[in-house]
Amino acid sequence: MDKTLLGGLSPRTFLRDYWQKKPLLIRGAIPGFNGLLPREALLDLARDEDVESRFIAHDGRHWEMERGPLPASLVRRPRTKPWTVLVQGLNMLLPEADALMRRFSFVPYARLDDVMVSYATDGGGVGPHFDSYDVFLLQGTGRRRWQISEQTDFTLVEDAPLRILKNFVPEQEWVLEPGDMLYLPPKCAHNGIAEGECTTYSIGFRTPSMQELASGFLDHLREEIRVPGMYADPDLALQADPAQLPVAMVDKVTAVLEAIRWSRKEVESFLGGYLSEPKPHVFFDPPEEALSAKRFARQVATQGVRLDGRTLLLRSGRQFWINGEPVDVPPGAAELLRELASARRLARIPAHAGALDLLYEWYCDGFLHAGAGID
Repeated sequence: MDKTLLGGLSPRTFLRDYWQKKPLLIRGAIPGFNGLLPREALLDLARDEDVESRFIAHDGRHWEMERGPLPASLVRRPRTKPWTVLVQGLNMLLPEADALMRRFSFVPYARLDDVMVSYATDGGGVGPHFDSYDVFLLQGTGRRRWQISEQTDFTLVEDAPLRILKNFVPEQEWVLEPGDMLYLPPKCAHNGIAEGECTTYSIGFRTPSMQELASGFLDHLREEIRVPGMYADPDLALQADPAQLPVAMVDKVTAVLEAIRWSRKEVESFLGGYLSEPKPHVFFDPPEEALSAKRFARQVATQGVRLDGRTLLLRSGRQFWINGEPVDVPPGAAELLRELASARRLARIPAHAGALDLLYEWYCDGFLHAGAGID
């Protein structure tokens, strides 16, 4: 990892002293960084129906927001008031953005979420707000003034299309130049204001609520658990009121449900599938002219493979999950898959590799690509 990314801190020190604890300003986190794509390319993405995007404008008191795909007329309008365009999931659209996100792999892939890019005109921003997740704010082109506060008043402006803090009181303030970066833990209130045109790249982290995890796990159990038998009551007793729920029935069903148990292994299996599941709007594109299995084997023997930017391959021990599904690991393939999961690319695949058929299947599904380089 680059020594500059965390301002000279080791990942271990950063995680111990700052992660989910306090903000950190890092000057020159990525020296020479000036963004990943020009303004016009960013606005083109915002007009794409397959891309998540938002347009936000304000006059200092009133806010407006429109979700993409954005019409060209919206971002070509006269600049009577500051506006911002946000594009989500840039890492799934641009290999360089995926490579940027992987610089933060000192945090497990199960927690990495996406890279969002924002373009703002002078004075543009999304207003004072807080996020429920950790975020690194990396300055691309131009300059942006960041105000932060560790306040506990999270009262929101009523009827605003965004979650704008009503009583934001800045405690610290910095202007970030290209390559500078600000880390913010969850619920650290912040407000970014563009000083001239600028772009900012936000590296965000996945933070599901415990309610989401509990609901997802119960859905998982519903698919996995089999409770045998049918309800029966041969000892049914006469009761005075037929509308009353029988006490014996409640007791019997309670006993059956209390007998349902799960192990740590079951939780692990759920998390592997749940955390590698693509977002609902994500789809994979099979190759237009797929290589035959033999040509694929010859090509990857020297050129290797790389995972698609939308693919998430997670593991626990010798168990693997790809894009929400458990992997049936072929004999002798675990070590190669472990390397692929960690590095997300392999320089070469030996012809005798036990995983070759599996990799070819993933290639045909669009989960990975032949060739280990960035296009």
